[in-house]
Amino acid sequence: MVSRVIPVESFDLVIFGGTGDLARRKILPGLYRRFCAGQMPEGARVIGAARADHTDDEFRKLVADSIKEFVPAGRRDAATIKDFAERLHYVSIDARGDKGWSALAKLVRKDVIQAFYFSVGPGLFGDIATRLHKHKLAGNEARIVVEKPFGRDLESAKALNAVLADSFDENQIYRIDHYLGKETVQNLMAVRFANVLFEPLWNAQYIDHVQITVAETVSVEGRGAYYDKSGAMRDMVQNHLMQLLCLTAMEPPSKFDPDAVRDEKLKVIRALDPVPAENIVRGQYGADKDGDSYIAHSENPASKTESFIALKVDISNWRWKGTPFYLRTGKRLKARMSEIIVHFKETPHSIFEEDAGSHANVLTIRLQPDEGMDLRVTIKEPGPGGMRLVDVPLDMTFADALGPDAEDVPDAYERLIMDVIRGNQTLFMRGDEVEAAWSWTDPIIEGWQQRGDQPKTYEPGSSGPEDALMLLHRDARRWREIRK
Repeated sequence: MVSRVIPVESFDLVIFGGTGDLARRKILPGLYRRFCAGQMPEGARVIGAARADHTDDEFRKLVADSIKEFVPAGRRDAATIKDFAERLHYVSIDARGDKGWSALAKLVRKDVIQAFYFSVGPGLFGDIATRLHKHKLAGNEARIVVEKPFGRDLESAKALNAVLADSFDENQIYRIDHYLGKETVQNLMAVRFANVLFEPLWNAQYIDHVQITVAETVSVEGRGAYYDKSGAMRDMVQNHLMQLLCLTAMEPPSKFDPDAVRDEKLKVIRALDPVPAENIVRGQYGADKDGDSYIAHSENPASKTESFIALKVDISNWRWKGTPFYLRTGKRLKARMSEIIVHFKETPHSIFEEDAGSHANVLTIRLQPDEGMDLRVTIKEPGPGGMRLVDVPLDMTFADALGPDAEDVPDAYERLIMDVIRGNQTLFMRGDEVEAAWSWTDPIIEGWQQRGDQPKTYEPGSSGPEDALMLLHRDARRWREIRK
């Protein structure tokens, strides 16, 4: 199987925060892989920009070291790294001052695609956008890429959108959520809208409920100060889980076009019901055997910030009324796992004996770690002895289905960066979409703050607090097990 590589035009990509952790772990190794795939045309350049003083050669060594650390040995070689390094440049810059901006203006070309990646804290977005405009660095076709968080509430999101809009048009702003670049997330749209099999059944008449889980094994270590002002609701639900919910629930767009897709996602967010207190479970992981706990990394020993949250969400529209969406995410859980479970209803009438049991089709969309999908169907158990029914999966694990080509499936950041260069905003959030998500999120957060709710303590390495299990048990349903 040979994948089709869509060529791109020559470009200058400036990475603000080019020596930071995200650039080292994801952006620069991803660009190297796209270079290996032939997607960096002759003359394309990557320019690192950060406060630290480095020469071009020092930056090239830093990037080479990142590639050696974060790209598997079988996917790299010294000669290709050297060729890639020749495309790299560096400028020492002060995001809030004048240092380096004249040098950057001389370096960035006007006759190629210009892209500026804000791999910095959101507090610097406005300063960088303003200085790009002031120094006439960005032309009318330039693109800026901004990382989450897009504000911490509706008010700050509106302020951030306004600051960016002072210097750039909406069609130049790419709000990146790496979950939307995952192969399986995009395959969700393909499964829904390229197969007549699913779309007629994709509604409350046939689907009993939907579960969306993003489980992490890591703690908040190193991010305690940030996380204590954020929590799982702001950090994960308002963006990552919200995007997965929208892609699962949205109506078919008229075409696979950026605004057509984002219009339908926006309609889903606006149809979300307010979430009552009884449909919210918040948790905070306690101490493990070594005494490591959430509180150990928090600046507040009495912190009420949640490291886990589970929600029962209802969508008030014709397609989904009566079908709940259960969302959960948390840190220090049993396993690292992200998946969407679409649980279809049981058949309206069974023609088989009572001992055949009850059976329902389940579509599982795995985002990580083993990207793929499987559909659980009911068949007769092989062998004599009557009609015994069993459930078996029709499995499409990408690593198995694609064989050796599975290693060439681009990482989410690789795909999204190339979409920026191509000017394709389909997988990026629009400003009104971000604000609508905060409009739904803010009252939920304000509600538990006013009530003074204390998150439930849960054991590290578990599936979260017991109350989260009861959220489904009271509806005679069960969470899909978080599996190691």
